[in-house]
Amino acid sequence: MKRLTRVIRIALALACLILVGRPALSAEPEAQISRLEGEMTGEVTESSAILQSRLTGPSIAADGDVPGMPGVARFELSDNDRFAEPILTPWLEARADYDFIVKTKVTGLKPNTRYYHRLLFGPDKKRIQRGPVRTFRTLVGRDVAARTSFVVVTGMNFTSFHYGRGGKGKNDYRGPDKQLGYPALAAILRLKPDFFVGTGDNVYYDHPRATSATTPRELRKKWHEQFVQPRYVELFAEVPTYWEKDDHDHRYNDCDTSGDRPPSSELGIRVFKEQVPVTDPADPAAVTYRTHRVSRLLQIWLVEGRDYRSPNKMPDGPEKVLWGKTQLDWLKRTLLASDAPVKVLISPTPMVGPDDKSKIDNHTDHGGFRHEGDAFFNWISENGFLDKGLYFVCGDRHWQYHSIHPSGFEEFSSGALVDSNSRMGVRPGSKRGTDPEAKIKQPYTSQQPSGGFLNVVVEPGKRAGTADVKFNFFDEHGTLLHSVEK
Repeated sequence: MKRLTRVIRIALALACLILVGRPALSAEPEAQISRLEGEMTGEVTESSAILQSRLTGPSIAADGDVPGMPGVARFELSDNDRFAEPILTPWLEARADYDFIVKTKVTGLKPNTRYYHRLLFGPDKKRIQRGPVRTFRTLVGRDVAARTSFVVVTGMNFTSFHYGRGGKGKNDYRGPDKQLGYPALAAILRLKPDFFVGTGDNVYYDHPRATSATTPRELRKKWHEQFVQPRYVELFAEVPTYWEKDDHDHRYNDCDTSGDRPPSSELGIRVFKEQVPVTDPADPAAVTYRTHRVSRLLQIWLVEGRDYRSPNKMPDGPEKVLWGKTQLDWLKRTLLASDAPVKVLISPTPMVGPDDKSKIDNHTDHGGFRHEGDAFFNWISENGFLDKGLYFVCGDRHWQYHSIHPSGFEEFSSGALVDSNSRMGVRPGSKRGTDPEAKIKQPYTSQQPSGGFLNVVVEPGKRAGTADVKFNFFDEHGTLLHSVEK
């Protein structure tokens, strides 16, 4: 009887706790889901775009990382800001094995149309909230001779900007707006370009050197700390993107695919495709070289410079390739097929230069990939592209320049995005460069170390079927330094 009485008393006590709202076993409070890195649009065409976001916790971690959160999400898309008759993408799951990124390619869009989209997200489909409205415009396509303005950047070095070169606290940015991120991004947004091209070195896995990123978690953190900066979130809310990778966001400085030094080439390729909207996530075999017909006046090519290259230390010659045969065949075929008055080949690395004599990493370097580069310039010369509006734009180099190849083709280097990652360049005729005989003409190069970006503007010419193109060099605060009109 005493034992039964005791059981009854315990049961009554538990019942009282429940009645007054105090459960016998306390549960952990539900974590808040956010999207601190905002949303991003990539690979916009006349009829499609890739939409991307990442579910995160509500705050940045003490080490600067942005913790991801599991959940579900879908994009709501409309051609009006009231979201009347919206397109709803399928539900996507934010999973740890994909870094909690949700990404999808939407098709069937109308050309030359402004679209609005927002993320619907939550821990499950029953508890959903709406994110802020984002926007982009589809390309006008080959039938419309419209004005196009786009920007090209490289060298977005987080460590140099926030902590100085090598993380040693020297030459870091000291402005009161530092926590907003790179001032060049605000200058780009003021220009209201049609799209943004990151040519590689979008993050630096090997900076600072003492804590180089080698594991999936460490590589991903480099992207998180970059894209959580408010100026990135603001820019990508309005300006669609196209991405290339180079050495620092593939593996490490001047890397190729060989060797077992971490991170592996396979990991670098996978994380790049994961972190930016560059390929359709439903097509894991999609390549990262591609061309887009932007308008009747303009076609761009974005090439892949790391995935198919021979080892850098291999002796230069016909068998040594940076692009690889398949990509090179595609490049030649698509160039020959294009009737765009302005053709812009955007390369992660320089084609003309000059570059430092000590390097063997790109098409300008003796002992590098000069044979493939010279053969390509011979081919475009033989096929009359000097009179077909072909220009080269490159990233990688930490100074801005306008150079003219001995064959007459012109190259424009965007320079590093931030001052603290810039340097003086190598001029034609320099004994420490790849053009000691000054065969290259260089009408413009940086007069002092300066970060910034390149703005390319293509608009209808005075005669029907022609186009005018301007290459505008800006510093990191948006001051126009130099302009070239063609």
